Amino acid sequence: MLVTLWLIVTITFFLMHTIPGSPFDRDGKEANPAVVQNMMAFYHLDKPVYVQYALYLKSLLTLDLGPSISHYPESVNAMIERGFPVSFQLGIVALLLAIASGIALGTAAALRQNGLIDYIAMVLAVIGIAVPNFVVAPLLIKYIAVEWELLPVATWGTWKHVVLPAVALSTGPIAIIARLTRANMVEVLTQDYIETARAKGLSPVTIVFKHALRNAVLPVVTLVGALLANVLTGSFVIEKIFAIPGMGKYFVDGINNRDYAVIMGTTVFYSTLLIFMMFLVDIAYSLIDPRIKLHGKER
Repeated sequence: MLVTLWLIVTITFFLMHTIPGSPFDRDGKEANPAVVQNMMAFYHLDKPVYVQYALYLKSLLTLDLGPSISHYPESVNAMIERGFPVSFQLGIVALLLAIASGIALGTAAALRQNGLIDYIAMVLAVIGIAVPNFVVAPLLIKYIAVEWELLPVATWGTWKHVVLPAVALSTGPIAIIARLTRANMVEVLTQDYIETARAKGLSPVTIVFKHALRNAVLPVVTLVGALLANVLTGSFVIEKIFAIPGMGKYFVDGINNRDYAVIMGTTVFYSTLLIFMMFLVDIAYSLIDPRIKLHGKER
C-alpha cells in the first residue's frame, strides 16, 4: 500500500511540473517579476524539482499538504476538511444507489434470461455505460428540475439537493454492476448445489437470496473499492455542474489555476482512500465467501 501510494505521488508530482505556464499568471498576463520571484521563493518553486520533491515528501510525513496558491492563506488540509464531507455524502448515496439498483437489475435479468426483462435491463445497462454522467446531468436539470420542477437544482442543503447529482453519478456504476451481476447469476444458477437446493424443496426466494446471490455478488465486491474512488473522482464534474461546494470545485479550480498544492493534495487524498478501500475489499472476501480464508505466515 505504501509503495503504491509513493509511486502515485512521484508520478503525479513530476507530471504536474511538466504543465506549461506559471501558477502566478492570471488571464494570460504575467504578474510583476519581483512579485513572482518572491512568490516562487515562498512556495519553494525557485528550487530544483528534485529539491521540491524531497520537501513535499517530508511534508507528507507530517500529513501537511501545504498552503494553496490560489486560495492563500488557506491550507489544502483545511480545504479538504471542508469539502470532503460534502463529496463523501454525495459519493456514498450514489454508490449505495448503484449497488442496490445494479444488483436488483442484474438479478431480475438473470432470473428471466433471454426474456423481455433481460433484454430491457441489458439495453439500459449499455446506455448507462455509453452515456457519460456529464451528459446525463444537464438532461436531469432540464427536465426534472427546470421543466417539471420536481426537485431543486444547484447549491447544497436538504436531501432533495442530493437526488439529481446522485442519480447522474450512479448511472455508469449501475450499468456495470447490473451486467456483472447478471453474468455471475446465470452461471451460479446452473451449479450443482443450486439443483440440490431445488431438489430439497427450498423456496425460489431462499435459493436466490440465500444461496445464489451470495456467491454471485462476490465479483461485485471486488469492484466496490474501485467504484467508490470512481464515483468520488467522477463527482468533480458533477459537483461543478450542480454547483455543489465539495472537493470537485477546488480540484477543477486548482487545475485551471495550476495550483500545485491543491492538485497534489486531492490526488494524494483520493489515492489513499482508494488504496484503503481495496484493502477492505480483500478483507471482505473472507467474510462473504467462507471458502476464502486469510492465512498467516505458514501459508
